[in-house]
Amino acid sequence: MAIKKRPVSPRQKMINLMYIVLLAMLALNISTEVLDGFSIVEDSLNRTTANASEENRSLYRDFETQLRQNPEKVKAWFEKATAVKQMSDSLFEFARQLKVAIVKKADGAQGNVEDIAHKDNLDAAGEVMLAPLTGKGKQLFLRINSYRERILKLVDDPHQKRIIADNLSTAVPRKARLQGKNWQEYMFENMPVAAAVTLLSKLQSDMRYAEGEVLHTLVSNIDVKDIRVNKLNAYVIPEKTVLYPGERFNANIVMAAVDTTLRPQIFVNGQRVVAREGRYSFMAPSVGEHAFGGYIMMQNRRGEVVRRDFLQKYSVIPAPTSATVAADMMNVLYAGYPNPMSVSVPGVPANAVSVSMSGGAMTAKGNGHFVAVPAAVGRDVTIRVTARDKGQVRTLPPFVFHVRKLPDPTAYIALGTTRFKGGGMSKSALMGATGIHAAIDDGLLDIPFRVLSFETVFFDNMGNAVPVASAGADFSDRQRETFRGLARNRRFYISHVKAVGPDGITRTLTGALEVIVR
Repeated sequence: MAIKKRPVSPRQKMINLMYIVLLAMLALNISTEVLDGFSIVEDSLNRTTANASEENRSLYRDFETQLRQNPEKVKAWFEKATAVKQMSDSLFEFARQLKVAIVKKADGAQGNVEDIAHKDNLDAAGEVMLAPLTGKGKQLFLRINSYRERILKLVDDPHQKRIIADNLSTAVPRKARLQGKNWQEYMFENMPVAAAVTLLSKLQSDMRYAEGEVLHTLVSNIDVKDIRVNKLNAYVIPEKTVLYPGERFNANIVMAAVDTTLRPQIFVNGQRVVAREGRYSFMAPSVGEHAFGGYIMMQNRRGEVVRRDFLQKYSVIPAPTSATVAADMMNVLYAGYPNPMSVSVPGVPANAVSVSMSGGAMTAKGNGHFVAVPAAVGRDVTIRVTARDKGQVRTLPPFVFHVRKLPDPTAYIALGTTRFKGGGMSKSALMGATGIHAAIDDGLLDIPFRVLSFETVFFDNMGNAVPVASAGADFSDRQRETFRGLARNRRFYISHVKAVGPDGITRTLTGALEVIVR
């Protein structure tokens, strides 16, 4: 059954607004004829409540019908719906009794809620609700709170929760609290009979609305577990389709919509199989491509037998004798450097593979990727792989990698995204450069180094070499001053570059970078 949740109707919003306006008019001491306006609100509230009550009764009838059709599925939800009905009817009846008591206190024993004679009576509501020993206001306050808390536990939608909580709120405004009033005094002290009765009618209307929201939620919970769909297919859901010889094949054979309260009949290769909760298993045969097929039968809600065929293919591969371990960027490992690695075992998921390394540290990065950091140059490292597969742990043959020192980097001047490594350079580009960088940049590796110092070598007019030291990795002020005085086609050299790499080793680079001013 698909019943949409009911929003607050414009009519209901108008009723609530009329109620507030009439209370405000009463506070302004408008003449007692204004109290007749409460009859309009009362009649509208009663019609709204009657409509909500009829819709709720329809939902209860639907619960009873579904309970007869499928007791196992519906019983738990029906019991909750019955509990909601009982507590809703109890509070509704209590509010009705209070309305009768207030009217009779004002009009006498023959008083009629539908035809109130003394609507402006300001004492009757207070006597019934606030009398020291017999007043019912505290009892109503406690029962509303209990009902609200129990109802909210059964509603899932946050928006509906908020509406119900607001409608059934017993919070006292700040001004009334400062006057020392509790909820019942705020609601019924010096309240005309017409207003008090309308107040209780509004409570009944809000309560029926809350009851309906809970029933819609309970009905939708039944529908979630219903298999009523417009198309049903049979499916085989295997745990894995690639197996080793002798390994067990496990799969679920189900309809597209599964109902645990209705047991299907499953036939595989012409034979009926006992598959608890649709679970079917067998031992994998020899290596190669295989398949099995059959059909599944199930009754729908109308008692008709529905049959759907299925076919499942799977592969059996040889049990692995080794893993695949590869360096992502190189064929050797470099000491002191985080070398990226990939490790995989055929037929085994990446999260079931464990890797360790002797002679260094191995860190997992997820999805079969690792970082290896060998400790020392010239000392081979051994990588060991274990695979966990369906309760079995396989230890695979080890892998040995040679370890070498990172090669020396190449010095360059950064010009935007370009790396200048020697040759002609415009004077403006030279003046805009900050200093010297260094990196291994051989098309395979791109590893930055930190430059510690360098020197530039200029030649004076006599041909004498004039070396000038840098300010760390940056050009010094003296070097920049010399750059400004260089004429076109003059050249200088950058040499004695000292740099430290990610392995922590400091090295002095050989060779010199020639710069020709253009």
